Amino acid sequence: MEENRQKPLIGITIGDINGIGPEVIIKSVLDTKIYAQADLIVYGHGKVLSFYKKNLNLDRFSFNQSNSPKQINHKRLNVINCWEEDFEVNPGVNDTKAGKFALKSLEKATDDLKEGLIDAVVTAPINKHNIQSDDFNFPGHTEYLTEKFEASESLMFLCNDHLRIGVATGHIPLMSVKDHLTPDLLKNKIRLMITSCKKDFGTQKPKIAILGLNPHAGEDGLLGSEEAELIAPVINEFKDKGELVFGPYPADGFFGNGSYKNFDAVLGMYHDQGLIPFKTIAFEDGVNFTAGLSVIRTSPDHGTAFNIAGKNVASEQSMRSAIYMATDIARQRSAV
Repeated sequence: MEENRQKPLIGITIGDINGIGPEVIIKSVLDTKIYAQADLIVYGHGKVLSFYKKNLNLDRFSFNQSNSPKQINHKRLNVINCWEEDFEVNPGVNDTKAGKFALKSLEKATDDLKEGLIDAVVTAPINKHNIQSDDFNFPGHTEYLTEKFEASESLMFLCNDHLRIGVATGHIPLMSVKDHLTPDLLKNKIRLMITSCKKDFGTQKPKIAILGLNPHAGEDGLLGSEEAELIAPVINEFKDKGELVFGPYPADGFFGNGSYKNFDAVLGMYHDQGLIPFKTIAFEDGVNFTAGLSVIRTSPDHGTAFNIAGKNVASEQSMRSAIYMATDIARQRSAV
């Protein structure tokens, strides 16, 4: 965070304009206490917010049009228009034009993040299919930002106030997980997790739990050998260095009996092993944080939800939590 800023300046990408992203952004700032903690800029288009203000009957919402992060209103939401062409908002419609606008929003926010004009970015949900193009050939935001900020590795880190879960492998087919799991990959992910707990969350000696790959963590080799041959040796390397890394634990019982409450963070082996328990326990206020980047990126832990877009039923809690977490991490990093 720049020293001359009194509050972190958080950029928010509009995401898919036909999904619930714009709705939850607007609802997140209806409680104006948020402006005491951060200045906020939406990268998108004022017409989108005006549409949803009317569509959702949110008369008390207002925003400020801005041309630059250097020209903002500190007491309301700011909007930077990221495209000029005419368009229509169609809630719930999967449209390639909406994907193009989502990318324009993301590109502009990324450029300003690189320039240090904003302190963090919160990404509203995109549709991973309609955004694909020559300029975006990635499974999602995580991989895009990892490349743009030239990080050798990153970690999908799902967080709320009571639970943090990372995954060793992310957006890949389940049948490919075993081929991707290597000692080097696990070591890198565990290092990223430990570093993030210290740098981003202020936990100086984090206690980390590692889950097994197979049912019942292999059942002593009966249900698989990866725990004994791959995961346990990596854990022991960290223990030998004085790190508080434990496991491998059977994933089902670990969450069922509340063992996760005894750790600062948990590393799962694949996407659903981490995200299913996280969304079950923390769906309302869960945040997706990309650890390992030189910059700060958070997002709500839900998708575009086309089926409820424009119906005024989407909960803003996860988006609001993502904004507050980006703010807290910006303050934490600036204080280190």
